[in-house]
Amino acid sequence: MNQMLRVPREDTSLRQRTTNALRTAILDGVLAAGQKLSERELCESLDVSRSCLRESLQHLQAEGLITIIPHKGPEVTSISEQEVRDIYEVRTSLESLAGKGFALHATAAQRAALRAKLEELGHVDQESDKAALLTLKNQFYDILVEGCGNLVAGQMLKQLNNRVTVLRRISMSQPGRMPQTLAELDAIVTAIEKGDAQTAAALCGAHVQKAGESVLRSMAKAS
Repeated sequence: MNQMLRVPREDTSLRQRTTNALRTAILDGVLAAGQKLSERELCESLDVSRSCLRESLQHLQAEGLITIIPHKGPEVTSISEQEVRDIYEVRTSLESLAGKGFALHATAAQRAALRAKLEELGHVDQESDKAALLTLKNQFYDILVEGCGNLVAGQMLKQLNNRVTVLRRISMSQPGRMPQTLAELDAIVTAIEKGDAQTAAALCGAHVQKAGESVLRSMAKAS
């Protein structure tokens, strides 16, 4: 049994690095939604075998980032307007729960970390450093999820995170959206600091709904 459960460490590490590289390329917009992917070109670019690449693509398919079309091959998953509505509807409920739970259960250190992350977010150049904005926004939500006291809500939000990151880039690129985002997050953190769980929940839900509306407006302009 012990022999059967051994995993070749070098192969596992290579597959993980390949998966991480492709995931990052998608989340950073290097590989765009709907873009068809050539296995041969990816193998050459990543310097990996086709079997390694295919395992990574299957993993990313499970995450919802890659769609493997029979007889055509893989492409970066496109998210339809209806899927956007569905994702943000679920996020509204989950992040409302997270905001309420954080206000009720977070430690003083977690509250301070949330405020500090928001201040860090506010100091980033909103025009030239989109990658840093996305990273910090994800870290803000990581703190919120960690301190909310609801493991199920946290796990579900993490499962949505990859697709949400893709959509978050679209939302944050809208003119005037980032200052609004900072104001909305500041109101959420202020409610949390006051221990006002109901207001924190309502503000979290409203923030997600506005982000969803921003994404849908952007998609409508592009179509």
